[in-house]
This record gives sequence, C-alpha cells and structure tokens, in this order.
Amino acid sequence: MRNARTALILGSTLLVVWVSSSAASAASPGTVPNNASGGTPAVGEATPTITPGTNPSTPQPPSPAPTATPAIKQLSNELTLDAWAHPESPGPIYARPTPHSRRLAKIHLYTADGFLEVYPLLDSYIDAGGNEWLKVRIPGRPNGRTGWVSRELLASFQYTRWRIAVNRETQRMHVYYAGRLVRVFPVGVGKPSTPTPAGHFWVDERFKLTNPNNPYYPYALGTSDYSTLPNWPGEGVIGIHGPYGEPQRIPGDPSHGCIRMLDPDIAWLGPRITLGTPVEVI
Repeated sequence: MRNARTALILGSTLLVVWVSSSAASAASPGTVPNNASGGTPAVGEATPTITPGTNPSTPQPPSPAPTATPAIKQLSNELTLDAWAHPESPGPIYARPTPHSRRLAKIHLYTADGFLEVYPLLDSYIDAGGNEWLKVRIPGRPNGRTGWVSRELLASFQYTRWRIAVNRETQRMHVYYAGRLVRVFPVGVGKPSTPTPAGHFWVDERFKLTNPNNPYYPYALGTSDYSTLPNWPGEGVIGIHGPYGEPQRIPGDPSHGCIRMLDPDIAWLGPRITLGTPVEVI
C-alpha cells in the first residue's frame, strides 16, 4: 500500500511537470505570452521582447515616448494671400519661438485711434512640445520689426487677397488682387524733408468720411507705417487718404509722409481694401 501511494504521488508530480513544460513550449519563442503578467497589453502598447539570458518575468524598460517633430508653415506670402488677426490678450513678443529668447515688444490691443490692432501673420511654428507660435509683423516704432508670439494671444485668422504697392519715385500706386494688377493711381507722397518711409506695412484702420470739407474725404486708411517726424500728432501714423484740399499737387511730393489720392480714386479704393492688406512702399 505504501509503495502504491508513493508511485501515485510520483506519477502525479511527473504529470504536472510535463503539463507545465508543454505550456511553456507552446508560447512563441522570444515573446512573453499576453497573460504572463496577469493581463493583456493596452491598445497601442508594444508587447515586450525577451533578451536572451534574462528572466522573462523581469519588467523591461519602456521605450522612449515619441516627440513631436518641429514644423513650420507659411501663412502669408505678401503677394497673393495674407493672414492676419486681432489681439486676444496682451503678452510678450519674442525674437524666437521660445519664451527663453529676448523680448522685443508686447502685444497691445488698440491702434493709435482706438481700433482693435491688426497683426499680420507670416508663419506658424509647432515646437517639439506641440506648442504653436506665430511669426508676426510688429506695429509701432521702429518700422519693420518681426517677432514670435504664442498662438493663444491672437484671435481667429482672417485673410485678404488685396495688396498695395506705392512707388515714391514714379508717384504711382499699384493695386493688386490675388496677384493680378487691378488699378494704377497717381499719388502724392512725402516731401524730401519728410519722406514717406519705405518698407513692408499694412492697413490697420479704415474710416469712411461723409463731410466733403474734411481734408481726408472721402476715405482714410490708417497704416502701420510711422513718419520720420517723432512728435507728429497721432504718433505720426502714415495714412492713405484724400487730397487734403490740394488735388492739383497729385502726383507730386506735397505731404509730411502720408499718401494722398484724388477723390474718385480713394472713393474706389476705400470700400474695397480690407484690414490686413499689405502696403509696400518703395
């Protein structure tokens, strides 16, 4: 009886060993079975591999998480399509798309005349952390600055296909739509002592004037261009407006920097041009 009981126990032990060995050999070589750690991997989670010479039950170090690839996208070409936005809240403008770079200026909400400011958008940049930055043209003195702001500081994007080019030598304005020349107008520009500053600017204000006695009648467009006169009223903003009571001096160079147009010409231009329209002065 004792010998029979011993044989039975030995036979059971061999059976358990054989079953365990068969289950282990059924697993795919080089991989851990899904239930080896007590559950299945989460969706998208890679099944860990077994390095030869290591214990399969030992947790393997996780693979490093993928990082976002920096990307840049052009928003405006300043020829056929341009994006712009009003400010959403004040904040810093940086030299590069990182808060660790030099501060150039800050977002301000209003123009010199109290209208919502306009910020032309040149590029969009996604940094390695997935944060979006916008390269903008900066209004104010000195002319011609650009910088980077956090996307959250600006409102929704708006677009324009208009473009204005003013040639001070020929005293002519060329008006384009979607890259196509639409009209050419004679203009009055700044006199030699107070020239109209050259550079890339944009329309940030628009006034419709109803009084024919107003020297700016019938329309006035405010631009981001600033005069060479530091103490001129209204911060010295260069405007595009009516003949200032001197239509006979158009074309010519009669102004302190503003761009003057004949009544019928500014009456055509004023209602068509949108905020954010690029203005190039050469």
